[in-house]
Amino acid sequence: MTRLQTLSLTLVTIAALTACKRNPPEGPMPMPTPPSTPGAGTTTTPTTTARVPEQPPVPPPITDPGGITSSDPLMTSDIDVINKNSPLKPVFFAYDSDSLDDVGRKTIADNAEVLKKYPTWVITIEGHCDERGTAEYNVALGDRRALAVKNYLVTLGIPAERVKTVSYGNEFPFNPGHDEQAWKDNRRAHFMLTSR
Repeated sequence: MTRLQTLSLTLVTIAALTACKRNPPEGPMPMPTPPSTPGAGTTTTPTTTARVPEQPPVPPPITDPGGITSSDPLMTSDIDVINKNSPLKPVFFAYDSDSLDDVGRKTIADNAEVLKKYPTWVITIEGHCDERGTAEYNVALGDRRALAVKNYLVTLGIPAERVKTVSYGNEFPFNPGHDEQAWKDNRRAHFMLTSR
């Protein structure tokens, strides 16, 4: 072989090796054409369907441990609205007494059922008195009335930490009159929802 042929062969070999080492082309690889259905005689072009945006899933209504859904008005209403139309009824007392009678115990039992239905509610029981007696005596009597109601609620299964008490004595009468009916209306333990 001549020197020129050897040089030419070397250059051709180098060019071939350089071509083999090239990087693959940039960009996406073309998709192969799908095979046509035998016997159809025509080639079908795949159609693209418009993508429909997915709707976010609708969450179920929130249910608290008592089984109450978020659509329950007593779960969605403002606390002031609930207190204005309270499902918790007051307990009334005899003159100069903090003893619960049968009507009072029934009222407390009904209120306990409401509190069990709404296990996140925290209430305050306000002790009230009529206007007779000194302010100090009435505050002490109102306190005993509120505690009597709380203690009975606890025996019915309501946790003590959900029930606060306060005594207002004769400071905030429900009935501003000065007769037997007004005094009867004002001798009470009043339930107030304080948080839920």
